[in-house]
Amino acid sequence: MMTVRDIAAVLGSAVEGDAATGIGRVAKIEEAAPGDITFLANPKYKKHLESTLASAVIIGRTVETPARTGRSQPVFLRVDDPYTSFLKVLLLFNPPGDPLAPGIHPTAVVEPGVNLGTDVRIGPHVVVGERCRIGDGTMILAGTVIGRDVTVGARTLLYANVTVREGCRIGDRVIIHPGAVIGSDGFGFAPKPDGSYEKIPQLGIVVVGDDVEIGANCTVDRATMGETRIDNGVKLDNLIQVAHNVVIGENTVIAAQAGISGSTRIGKRNMIGGQVGFSGHLAIADDSKWGAQSGVHRSVPAAGGTYMGTPAVSFRLASRIMGAMPQLPDALAEIRGLRSEVEALQREIEKLKSRS
Repeated sequence: MMTVRDIAAVLGSAVEGDAATGIGRVAKIEEAAPGDITFLANPKYKKHLESTLASAVIIGRTVETPARTGRSQPVFLRVDDPYTSFLKVLLLFNPPGDPLAPGIHPTAVVEPGVNLGTDVRIGPHVVVGERCRIGDGTMILAGTVIGRDVTVGARTLLYANVTVREGCRIGDRVIIHPGAVIGSDGFGFAPKPDGSYEKIPQLGIVVVGDDVEIGANCTVDRATMGETRIDNGVKLDNLIQVAHNVVIGENTVIAAQAGISGSTRIGKRNMIGGQVGFSGHLAIADDSKWGAQSGVHRSVPAAGGTYMGTPAVSFRLASRIMGAMPQLPDALAEIRGLRSEVEALQREIEKLKSRS
């Protein structure tokens, strides 16, 4: 049990109400009970301020709080960013467990010439290839396979059954979730005269920057030559395909099932919705936003745009197109009716011409 005063000290927040109020749990605003702390970040949930049973609510500094009749007012903790503050409180009440015991499991295979930093933890049935370098405090969970000559930075976490193929480089404080494959061959095949295909050697690597998170079952292909690169701060959801020689700029976030074709360069701070598909060899400007299922077939040179649709167009144009679509059946019937009238008039005109 903590008090509101304890929590406010962590958040640096102003308190409105009894700072000695005890808090034992965190909860959603519509489900909170007495003794819980919750938060309000999305304005559409503001209605719950009138009915929540929470003992404390984290809110923005300028949010107006409604007067309540028949029940006591919760304690309010005012902060600049309620969502980020709530995440801190969530971790305060639910500190993360240690995913792996210290040391190297006896079933792990660590090949000759591997350089392990201090406090590296390696789980059961892990394979670490020759001449790898693993940074201080990194944890590698069960069944992960790291090919030869791979570099993994400090305080990085590789969950179970991750594959990092030969030569790839992973930065510091990276999290890679189960089943992800880093450095698989790029999809390169040259057509032959007989209709078959010759495999193009994939000789490059993948470079993952610092503070990157890669979701479960993502695949990041190695470059044909040079590097496929995921820059610092990028966050990939589950089930994303990143093809050979792609570059994803800093602090870009990509939702599940998106796919980026070969040699496309995504700028910094892009926000990419689920199932967005990028054609190959494109250049996408910084700070672009892409609605779910957008199909991107041409480069975007101007920064800061918002796009959606297939093919992807500006959000404003896409909204007009989507608004017009339900009217198409009636418009088509009207066009057919007008066509029939025009044809009838043409027949009458032809009759008049033949009589004259």
